[in-house]
Amino acid sequence: MTHHAMKMYDYHVWANKELFHRLSELGNEVYHQTVQSVFPSISKVVSHMYIVDQLWFHIISGTSMADALEIEKVESDTKSIEEIITMYNELTNQYSEFFNNGVDLDKELILDTPWAGRRETSISEMLLHITTHGAYHRGNITAMLRQNGYSSVTTDLTSFWYSY
Repeated sequence: MTHHAMKMYDYHVWANKELFHRLSELGNEVYHQTVQSVFPSISKVVSHMYIVDQLWFHIISGTSMADALEIEKVESDTKSIEEIITMYNELTNQYSEFFNNGVDLDKELILDTPWAGRRETSISEMLLHITTHGAYHRGNITAMLRQNGYSSVTTDLTSFWYSY
């Protein structure tokens, strides 16, 4: 049986693909358009999501938070939607390879964040964080699209359930 956190991570990947497909339909002009919102453009939100997903990959792979924060992050907000989709696909493949090596999702790791300190947490909890972080920002993007007169796509968990 698949671990619940892994199912939620699969939902995260699916939801990103759904949204990225919609963004590619709208094109790079909309993707980079300046918006009065939480982020100044959709590309800035997606870049943030990518950098955070990349950061957490390093952490669940065994890199300390301090070291993961020092890893140079690719400036992705200037990339086209097609380029960021490729980057996300590569990162998703890295996650898949990691999970396919039989990692124990309930393994406890020490997370030491500069803003909150040390705590013991499991890889599965980190996956749930990745999922909820992505859902939050997909909501930002949907609001930004609607604010500019464009429709978004449904990325609700129930839509994921029925997509298979």
